[in-house]
Amino acid sequence: MENKEYMLIDGNPVEINGEKNLLEVIRKAGIELPTFCYHSELSVYGACRMCMVENSHGGMEAACSTVPKAGMEIYTNTERLHKHRKMILELLLAGHRAECTTCEKSGKCKLQTYARRYNVTNIRFANEYCKLPIDDSSPAIVRDPSKCILCGKCVRMCSEIQNIHAVDFAERGIETYISCGFDNKLADTKCVSCGQCAAVSPPGAIVVKNEVSKLWTAIYDSTKKVAVQVAPAVRVGIGEEFGLPASQPVMGKIVTALKMLGADYVFDTSLTADLTIMEESAEFMNKLKTGAKLPMFTSCCPGWIKHVENMHPHLMPQVSTCGSPMEMFGAILRQHYTDDELYSVAIMPCTAKKAEAARPELVKDGERLIDLVLTTQELAKMIKE
Repeated sequence: MENKEYMLIDGNPVEINGEKNLLEVIRKAGIELPTFCYHSELSVYGACRMCMVENSHGGMEAACSTVPKAGMEIYTNTERLHKHRKMILELLLAGHRAECTTCEKSGKCKLQTYARRYNVTNIRFANEYCKLPIDDSSPAIVRDPSKCILCGKCVRMCSEIQNIHAVDFAERGIETYISCGFDNKLADTKCVSCGQCAAVSPPGAIVVKNEVSKLWTAIYDSTKKVAVQVAPAVRVGIGEEFGLPASQPVMGKIVTALKMLGADYVFDTSLTADLTIMEESAEFMNKLKTGAKLPMFTSCCPGWIKHVENMHPHLMPQVSTCGSPMEMFGAILRQHYTDDELYSVAIMPCTAKKAEAARPELVKDGERLIDLVLTTQELAKMIKE
């Protein structure tokens, strides 16, 4: 019988079974140790020091970067650790422009959550946050350096997972900040608007651009007819947002909600997803017959298209010339509702769809195929509003 290895966490034996660091063992034991910079899919950075634990010798170790060993004895909640975490939170808040009532991340911000959990109600240090301007040059992402806590998650996500390298650290010490290189705007980089940086950023330093107000304006404009298409994946995400079971159909609820909000027409993008498959199949068969270079790549993902354009332009002739389902539906709506002052809206699960709608190719006869793209989260905000 194989020998099992154990370590002691807060006096309780916990089995070690291939975990890479103490943090994984601690979480397996059911203890929610606070972290800002750690992400299981990214390299270990060890910058925030929130996950510090105390060993049996009185030493302090970062749980995210310490390898677990049999016989180890560590403590996760001591007086010393409690003071340490409160001090870190105070320092982070002192370098952070706190506008929680109007921040996009309010209610889902780790910094806000931990400040409440550790009862940080008084900050003893002067508030000195980064004064660099907000970068809203991207059609999908907004960067606010004044809210950055330098956890480095956006940098590692962009370089290690997405392989884009749009953002990185600049300067050193207290002058450190996240930059797009030579202080360029995000729109000037090779950013593909995937939104993964916003997904991992703990505070509101990087968020998806909120354009809900544009839809409200169109809805309240009596001269416009608002047509909304909803992507299939949205019905899953919107259900989760409102606490509904994954198995519960919610498309009918989405249609009802959009109608109550003021939309004139609501459609399912699944219709043109089928058209895309048909068109791509025909294009593929034509390439086979003519001996064109294969494989043929799909054109449905705008992030992928942008990445090919930026990093692998030699592959562009192999990318399908078909429009995405969102584009096709936009074209059909423009052709069908010719007598109306149509405002075409797409509810999409992907932030890169915002960038896709802004592409010059999506202007036909002086009109945009898609006037506005909202994400699932933006739709949830509208419904709550």
